[in-house]
Amino acid sequence: MEKFMDILEKKMVPVAIKLDNNRYVSAIKDSFISVISLLIVGSVFLLIANLPISGYPEFMESILGENWKTYFTVANDVTMNIMTIYVIIAMAKSLADIYKMDNISVISSVLAAFFMLTPMVEFEEGALGIPVSNLGASGLFLGIITAVFAVELQRYIEGKGWTIKMPESVPENVSRSFSSLIPLFIIIAFFNIIRILFSLTGYQTAQNFIYTILQLPLLNLGNTLGAMLIAELFEQGLWSFGIHGSSIVSGIMQPIWLTLTAENAAAFNAGESIPYIINYQFYSNFIKIGGAGGTLGLVLVMTFFAKSKQYKALGKLAVGPGIFNINEPIIFGIPVVLNPIMLIPFIITPLVLASVAYVSMSIGLVPYTNGTNLPWTTPPIIAGLLLSGWRGALLNIVQIFISAGIYYPFFKIVDRMAWKNEQEMEQEIEI
Repeated sequence: MEKFMDILEKKMVPVAIKLDNNRYVSAIKDSFISVISLLIVGSVFLLIANLPISGYPEFMESILGENWKTYFTVANDVTMNIMTIYVIIAMAKSLADIYKMDNISVISSVLAAFFMLTPMVEFEEGALGIPVSNLGASGLFLGIITAVFAVELQRYIEGKGWTIKMPESVPENVSRSFSSLIPLFIIIAFFNIIRILFSLTGYQTAQNFIYTILQLPLLNLGNTLGAMLIAELFEQGLWSFGIHGSSIVSGIMQPIWLTLTAENAAAFNAGESIPYIINYQFYSNFIKIGGAGGTLGLVLVMTFFAKSKQYKALGKLAVGPGIFNINEPIIFGIPVVLNPIMLIPFIITPLVLASVAYVSMSIGLVPYTNGTNLPWTTPPIIAGLLLSGWRGALLNIVQIFISAGIYYPFFKIVDRMAWKNEQEMEQEIEI
């Protein structure tokens, strides 16, 4: 086991550190963290519009009229359905902060570049518009790529000194506006050329190209159980050395999984068949039962079956946080980190929980998650109920028992060792 841990440390930790320090991964991670509250709020209103309660639609229609759902789904339309705008604004600010550039100027450039590449539609009488779908899940990868290129292009232009410098007597806001004039002109011209070039191809738009060549294959790959298990192995391996594996894995996989969540939400809102099993809510609420490693079962085992005083006390202290999927007290209190005995179930448990949930949904025992963006602190069972109905809640209960069953024999080993140490210390005190 020690040799295996040494190999993991030599191979995985350097990669993880590089990923965590990568400015683009960091910007993507920060952008999704900053907009997650918006997505959660939009999802709450979507859930209100589609509560699976008998007689609820008829009751709401009698009060608000035939189109009552639109009063609630509009909140989802201005959050989840245009999430790309929020993500690229947050990405632009994050990268601007990293490069110490002017936030407003960078955000303006990124938005202009993205809208240059976003397909528009022409309505009657020559009116132009951007379909909401182009600003949501289907435009997410284009937005991320555009944000990176636009910021780097502006940084290059400013680094070359291609800006208009005003006298010191000119007010700062006016001076800043003129200094961004040339960079913004070049950026818009550059992305307009890209727009023209794509219009001459069979893809017609950059968005169609990115979606077809990059986004769709990644979504299909990210929706597989194999990809989820590999991501979990990497995440748990990093946690094994005290590195926040969830943060690193989310920074890479969150754009894919949140896009799948958005697709499920759109289908749920339209009353259509929900397309994807795996998405961000599957990851957060059907694998992380109690936090990374699915440790809620371990907390319950410690609380009810620990023989040693230290683990009995730690279990009681960890119950509250564990219910809300916070498990640092367990990971660093037992500890799980760098503990050859506890690392075995810590790595195995999320793989088993993912497989059980995936199979349960794929064979129809449990409905697919409905696309509601729940906070990651939503307690298990409640989360399962909100995402997949009573069968989702039941699946969470089963998963807690599975987690407890996997952790039990390994925990009893460390518990017995701790109990023996306590007995020896008590004997020494008596002597």
